[in-house]
Amino acid sequence: MDALLATIPSPDRGVWYLGPLPIRAYALCIIAGIVVAIWWGERRWIARGGLKGEVTDIAVWAVPFGLVGGRLYHVITDNQKYFGPGKDPLAALQIWNGGLGIWGAIALGAVGAWIACRRRGIPLPAMADALAPGIVVAQAIGRLGNYFNQELYGGDTTLPWGLEIYRRVTPEGREDALAGIAIDHTPIQVVHPTFLYELLWNLGVALLIVWADRKFRLGHGRVFALYVAGYTAGRFWIELMRTDEATLVFGTRVNVFVSALVFFGAVAYFIIAKSRGEREDVAALRGTGEDPAEPAAEAEAEAEAAEDKSVVEDDAAEKDKKNSPESVKPE
Repeated sequence: MDALLATIPSPDRGVWYLGPLPIRAYALCIIAGIVVAIWWGERRWIARGGLKGEVTDIAVWAVPFGLVGGRLYHVITDNQKYFGPGKDPLAALQIWNGGLGIWGAIALGAVGAWIACRRRGIPLPAMADALAPGIVVAQAIGRLGNYFNQELYGGDTTLPWGLEIYRRVTPEGREDALAGIAIDHTPIQVVHPTFLYELLWNLGVALLIVWADRKFRLGHGRVFALYVAGYTAGRFWIELMRTDEATLVFGTRVNVFVSALVFFGAVAYFIIAKSRGEREDVAALRGTGEDPAEPAAEAEAEAEAAEDKSVVEDDAAEKDKKNSPESVKPE
């Protein structure tokens, strides 16, 4: 009894209805996370020399791409939930029921951001550095949606922060963990709240990369790489604790392997990108998407061309002066 009194209760539902319109906690958390990421990213981008409104322009491309990528990754890696005997393939389209893979969201979201950056003449690494803290905080907010959905938890525990899981049923009496309501608040399980572990870890990663960015003036995508490395380090051990259904590779959850691979890739990029020097000047990079040396080289070439043109004009003027009637002496 004492253990139960110390546990964390789950919400009795994850969906409310405004007339016939369902209001889903998971969707609200995703939207709130996106808003925070854009707001904070905008502030950081302006502080780095960017223009107001550019982050929103990038988000118009990155967010839809990210949502599609996140869902694709989830459906591919958890295909057994949607395909096979007795499964409903159309459920793969029901994003409101949860299921977004961060790897797919970041990968395809980066493609959308790259397209938008190319259109605006903005270097993607610089933009990614500005967005990184907001993205990981958005992930933390999104994990609250898993809390309302009673999903992404670990094994049984007697720890005082264990999460109570309730049996949820629909008005017709059918058991449904997502759309149902918990009538009886007697827990059927008390489990590790792995979604909460990841939420807190993500907030810690956000603090780490903000601190590192301010202290070492990171640039050229290194803030984003540090975010990826920090997130995957936590996701690795948290994924090992989860007990929900997942695709296994050699008896281990596929996301454990993905976390390890992405972690090493991010660390390698972080080290290699150091050779590119100090943080880039966003104003100098504008319109090139490349190295700040390029605008300087172009300016130098233009100056040389102007100088050559001036010399030619002076020579022509001197020649005209010699051939003018005033310059011809009478014999």
